[in-house]
Amino acid sequence: MTGVPMLSGTAAQVAAEPGLEAFGNDPWWIVTIKALAIFVFLMVCVLMMIMADRKVMGRMQQRHGPNRFGPWGLLQSLADGVKLSLKEDLIPRNVDKAVYIAAPAIAAVPAFIAFSIIPVGPEVTMFGVETRLQLTDLPIAALLVLATASIGVYGIVLGGWASQSPYALLGGLRASAQVISYEIAMGLSFVAVFIFSGTMTTSGIVEAQKPLWFAIILFPSFLIYLITMIGETNRLPFDLAEGEGEIVGGFMTEYGSMKFTMFFLAEYVNMVTVAAVSVTFFLGGYLAPGPLVSVWPGANEGWWPALWWLLKFMAVMFLFIWTRGSLPRTRYDQLMALGWKILIPIQLVWITVVATMVVLGNEGFGYAVTGGVGLGFVVVIAAVLAVWRRQHNKSKAAESAERVEEARAMRTDPAFGGFPVPPTTAPHYGSSVLAERTETNSPASTKKREEVTGA
Repeated sequence: MTGVPMLSGTAAQVAAEPGLEAFGNDPWWIVTIKALAIFVFLMVCVLMMIMADRKVMGRMQQRHGPNRFGPWGLLQSLADGVKLSLKEDLIPRNVDKAVYIAAPAIAAVPAFIAFSIIPVGPEVTMFGVETRLQLTDLPIAALLVLATASIGVYGIVLGGWASQSPYALLGGLRASAQVISYEIAMGLSFVAVFIFSGTMTTSGIVEAQKPLWFAIILFPSFLIYLITMIGETNRLPFDLAEGEGEIVGGFMTEYGSMKFTMFFLAEYVNMVTVAAVSVTFFLGGYLAPGPLVSVWPGANEGWWPALWWLLKFMAVMFLFIWTRGSLPRTRYDQLMALGWKILIPIQLVWITVVATMVVLGNEGFGYAVTGGVGLGFVVVIAAVLAVWRRQHNKSKAAESAERVEEARAMRTDPAFGGFPVPPTTAPHYGSSVLAERTETNSPASTKKREEVTGA
């Protein structure tokens, strides 16, 4: 076929994914080792990410960051965890204790489950057993990520509701609205991946990116996913659910000790999970970059792919720190407008473009035709958005000017609590006196006085 490769359909699924028969046949002790390895990896990532968060932002802001506990401050996160675990665990009065205690666990557990379908490498030999570097895979594994993300927000909402605090309740409501809006855009970014790969299995999506990563082919979806993953994890500049300057500490206001630690753990584990999903869906997963494969044919064999996956994962995690240290917190109305008015409409149009390209590829058209059609769609959409944006700015400026005029009229109208003021164009006493003095001291007036005096 000369069209777009890896299209939807049964034949494309067989060609694109290695098959689910590789899973479910491992001995129980191999499954246990994989599960423990995932748990240890996530916990170590949380400790290292907290430390890197503070150290890298310290360098960005020309300070050292934590550097007292351990060599170069590497054990600072461990010290903070011990400190939090030793704090007194207080429960406020009149709270729903069952929900109050269960909320942190509800927020943390789903993030651990989602990582089970992430492929870290191909089939390798582990203690004499041939197995894949992935705990499991499902025909709808990609949907598991969205399901666990939607369940995790229940912990935040219930924690804010059970705390019986207005600040915590506002934080929980903010988190729920934020997750709903950004999860829709995130799910739509996955749709383009499903269309192009023809499968929902994570291992099949990785194998479908052997010719070219989806971050290049589906760049708009990749860019929108990066934005939505930051909004999904409540990180700066989208951490409105915590909003220290507005609602104290948000949904975590009434929590302390290990319960606060669980919420903190849930946030960072979610960061690790969404970063791993971005590597799997858009950055080729464990596949080495194309130029490296052409130079080194064995780059995608053995345990080496796990190294490429780790490097890509670290790059995405650095993006979290970079955005937090560079961008200020947005207003809540701006956050909602970005999700509902910009990201979701763009994704809907982009999915239409991708579906059109795939249909043209199935009909036998070449890369030039399908690419040209896709580029034409993008140019037309960009032009329409530019015109709309210009007209929107004009109407917004006119509306703002009208509001200013109304405010001025209200300030001078006694019916609205204002008071009448003299018009700004009326002559002032000082200006008239100055004009009279200027006329009196002019050369013509002086000459006339001398003539009269001499006569």
